[in-house]
Amino acid sequence: MPYLQDKAGDDHVVLVTLNSFYTTPIIQEDLGVDVAEFTPIGRMALDTFLLWVNTDREDITDLDSYVAAVKAAGVAWKVGGTGSGQEDSILTAMMEKEFGYEVTYIPFPGGGTVAKNLVGNHIDSTVNNPAEQNEFMRAGKSKPLVQFTPERMASYPDVPTAKELGHDIVYFMQRSINGPPGMSAEARDWYINLFKTLFDSEEWQTFCTEDGLTCDEWVAGDDLAAFHAEQGKRHKDLIESVGAAAITGE
Repeated sequence: MPYLQDKAGDDHVVLVTLNSFYTTPIIQEDLGVDVAEFTPIGRMALDTFLLWVNTDREDITDLDSYVAAVKAAGVAWKVGGTGSGQEDSILTAMMEKEFGYEVTYIPFPGGGTVAKNLVGNHIDSTVNNPAEQNEFMRAGKSKPLVQFTPERMASYPDVPTAKELGHDIVYFMQRSINGPPGMSAEARDWYINLFKTLFDSEEWQTFCTEDGLTCDEWVAGDDLAAFHAEQGKRHKDLIESVGAAAITGE
């Protein structure tokens, strides 16, 4: 983000963002980045999260048995993720608060590495995105217990949502394209048209369905700026609710 900020006025640089677009400036106050200054282009998808365990854990069949296992293990229970302050660390902290347990969060370089460590039994659970676990699930090596979406996704019709189980935990990861501050209106509009063409394509929509992404609404320009502002406030409230220490591990 500092790199993008330093590219102010450059029409040839774009950034693909996650929810760290909101959390990083909140947690790292000395970063000196205001995401409201960036040029919003388009939201390609809302990525989703599920709770996963290794299929070897025959004692864990649903959310209740999972919570019981975690409470029995205490801090010996290892949850893998992609780093402090990242989306999965926020969701892990939300679960700790909701269920009244404490786990040990293990950061890895990326979601693929997290997935491999789960099937290798080096960690006990993860809240990976579907795309990171699907192939292992299809191979019978990992299983989803709950999804953190408002309603069940078509790709996981038999997996309950936390909400329907009585736990109001809903969390998405935005996948959007943004430009640097001061991008020209001509370039912004060109990029909006480019990515909307991709968003509307059969290939992209099929990919979204198969990989558990929500791609039913195109949000661009000023509407995306409003979405960013809303999500920035929500993440500030989330961090204050669960405590920054629970997310950063400090």
